[in-house]
Order: sequence, then structure tokens, then C-alpha cells
Amino acid sequence: MTSQTSTETAPAASKLGVPVGVIVAIACMTQFVLVLNTTIVNVALPGMHASLGLSVDAQQWVVNGYLVTFGGFLLLSARVGDHFGERAVLRAGLVVFILASLAGGLAQNGGWLLAARFVQGLGGAALAPPSISLIVKSPMDHGRRTRALGLWSVAASAGGAAGLVLGGGLTSLLDWRYVLFVNVPLGVALLVAASISLPPSTASRDWHRLDIPGAFTVTLGVVALVYGLSDASVSGWGSAAVLATLTAAVVLLGAFAGIESRSAEPLVPFSMFRNRPLSIANVLMATLGVTLTASIYFLSLYEEQVLGYSAVLTGLSLVPMTAIFVIGALACRKLMPVYGPRILLIAGAVVTAAGLAWLARIPVHSDYAADVLGPTVIIGAGMSVMVVPAVAAATIGIEHHMAGVASGLVNMARQVGGAIGLAVLVTVAASAAHGSGLSSGAGVVHGYRIAFVISAAVSLASAIIAAFLPARTKPAPARPAATPTLAK
Repeated sequence: MTSQTSTETAPAASKLGVPVGVIVAIACMTQFVLVLNTTIVNVALPGMHASLGLSVDAQQWVVNGYLVTFGGFLLLSARVGDHFGERAVLRAGLVVFILASLAGGLAQNGGWLLAARFVQGLGGAALAPPSISLIVKSPMDHGRRTRALGLWSVAASAGGAAGLVLGGGLTSLLDWRYVLFVNVPLGVALLVAASISLPPSTASRDWHRLDIPGAFTVTLGVVALVYGLSDASVSGWGSAAVLATLTAAVVLLGAFAGIESRSAEPLVPFSMFRNRPLSIANVLMATLGVTLTASIYFLSLYEEQVLGYSAVLTGLSLVPMTAIFVIGALACRKLMPVYGPRILLIAGAVVTAAGLAWLARIPVHSDYAADVLGPTVIIGAGMSVMVVPAVAAATIGIEHHMAGVASGLVNMARQVGGAIGLAVLVTVAASAAHGSGLSSGAGVVHGYRIAFVISAAVSLASAIIAAFLPARTKPAPARPAATPTLAK
């Protein structure tokens, strides 16, 4: 990392008259927009299918295309932030994000839409590390930083809720295209705020020190892995195409490990994983990505394609889950100092598993209150107390000059975990449906039940993993007032 060479520090912001609260607000709004775009497309999938003729497999890639490039390029964007500053990366990412959203909304065929979602994920990758590192690097004490991370988590939860409601409302009242067009005014507002409020970069801009080969090998490796896993439901696990794709994934990810071990400026310094809280927290974020992404994806399809709900009704039906998520994230601000990350993560994972196990009982003809509302509220309650502790465990104990890569890792874990988990669960659900011998609707529901059972098992496994966290995560040693880096 190159923070030592930067002349721009967090106190520079206050000299320019920019309160830390404004910087936290920009970080939270950025996270809101990012999470909004992981949920807003779910309830619009049937509309995209009808308009562009998307196959079931292609519908999955509307979600995963965004997640894969988002997760794959996070580490590079975190390192670019260290070299070019959060302000520069944030602004560049917003431009890409806005243009890709506009292109996606104008899509005339499935390939066009998927390409736009891949590029949109690339823009999201540039936005995600600043959304955490602006908070981690800002000059505030441990307690205030924990509260700021709590607000960041609330913004993420609110983005999830807003995505479901907006996605349903825009699709029903206007057209599915507006779930992408809505990013244009939001992105422009953020671009203006970042340009006005964040100090300009004075960091060393040395492209030669960026590990671009590492970024491309890890991204291509993840794409190949997710594609191979998702294609297995269509071509079969033993098909030449699936085996070739999965082999390519192993080779590419192995090449990434080799590149990182020899690089003078690796995207991921493997020595970081000696930090036990960071390593465990990233595993937990990956499992959280699996359960959160899959539960919303399958629930949206279940309600629209099996129960016959409209897009707006589907969005509204999932609002209680995300509302509980927001309430729990707010409560985490007071619970964290009392219980620490480990207890909250264990409790949250167990409660989430119970909700997913209940959801695995969904019938073909559902009673909303008993079969959807009850379990989703429990799932939301469990997940709501996991995000802040996981982020805190992954970042608070890290030296300030490593905050960028730590924030990139925790975001990557969530996005890539969600993409891989969704690919596996869609394949498993499709295979279970086809092999069930049941009628079309009953077979689909059977596949969804299996997916929810596996998700519950993943959540229980995360509770066991969380038990290995230390009782308390110590904050990084304080640095002199003139040295914490905000934007380089």
C-alpha cells in the first residue's frame, strides 16, 4: 500500500471545511446505491424475460453478471484507491456506473442487457471500497467509527428494501427498464456531492505498481467458476463444456495465487490472512452473501411465477424482511460495544438458519402470513445483526494503511460468495425440480425448498465458524492526528 507517500490526510478535509459527517453521508449513500442494484432487478426478472426473451439461465446472469465483475475487480479498485485516492476512484466509478445503467435500460436484447450489467458491476467495484474506507480512514475514535459503520449497514439495508419496493413499483407502473434508469439521477447526485465535498487527490499516480494481471485472472477465474456451476444444470456435470470451464477456473485462480505470491504490489498480501478476525470475517461475509442473495432471488421468483404476485406486490411482500434488517442494523450500534462481534455473529447465524429452515416448508399454494412473512422476518432479524460485526471484525483491527485492501476483501467476499452460492443453488434447485417427478409448479417449489435447506445449513456452518473469533476485536493502534489518510 502506498498511504505513506500521500500528502493528503483526513484532517485536510476539516481544513477545507468538510465535516466528517458529510464524508460518512457520502460513504453511506454510495453503499445504498450499490445494494439497491443487487435487489432492484430481482422483481423485474419476469418483465425482462417477457420483453427480451431471457432464458432461466440468463435471468440468473442478470443478477450474477453484476455480482461477478463487482466482486472480481474490488481488490484492484481498492489498490487503485490507494494510488489515486478515494475521490478519483469514486468519481470514475460513478461515471461508469451511470453510463452502464443507461445502456442497460436501453437494451434491445438479452446480450445487450447482460453486457451492461457486467459493466455496471465494474463501476460498482470502483464504488465499494471507498464506501467503507472513507469511514475507516476518517479521523474518529473507535466508538464513533463503530457507529458510522452501523449507519453504513443501515444504508445497505435501506438500499435492499428500496430496491425491492422501487423494482416492483417501477416495473408495474412504468417498465422494467426504469429499474436501471433510476440509477442515473442517483449517480449524478452522488457525483456532484463527491466532487464538491471530497478533497482532490495528491497521491502518487503510478499505474506500473498496480497488479492488473492479478485483477484479470481472479475476475476471469470467478466468471469461469460461476458459469461452469450454473451451466451444469443445463449441460450436466459430466459434460465437456462444464468440465472445461471449471478446469479453466481452477487454472486461472491458481495463476492468480501465483501472481500474488510474486508481485511486489499484490492485490492481496497473503500475510493479511494471519489476522484471524479478518480471515474469519471474510468467510462469514461470503456465507452471508450466499444466504442473502439466494433467499431474495428464489423468493422473488416463487412469488411471481408460482403464486402469481405482481412485481409491485412481490416487492411490498418482502419489505417487512428488509425493514427488520434496518431495525436490527440500528440496534447493532448499541449491541456491538456490549457483546462484541462473536456473540452477535453466532446468534444472528442461528436465527437466520431457523428462518431459512421454516422457509424450506413453502407450499405450492401459500398463505402469505404463515409461509412467507413469518420466516422472512426471522431471516431479516438474524442477518441484520451480522453485517456490522463482520465488517468490524474485518476492518477495525487493521492498520490504517491497509484499510483499502481490507474493505475490498470484505466486499469481494460478500459479492463473490453471493454469485457462487446463487449459481450452485440455482443448479441444485433446477436438478431437484427436474428429477422430482412432480408437476411443473410442484417441481419448481420442490427445487426451491432444497435451495432453502442448503442455505440454512450454510448459515448454521457460519455460526460454528464465528465461534472461532476472539471475544473482542481490538481497534488498530491510533495514529497521530496528522497522518490518518482519507483520500489520496
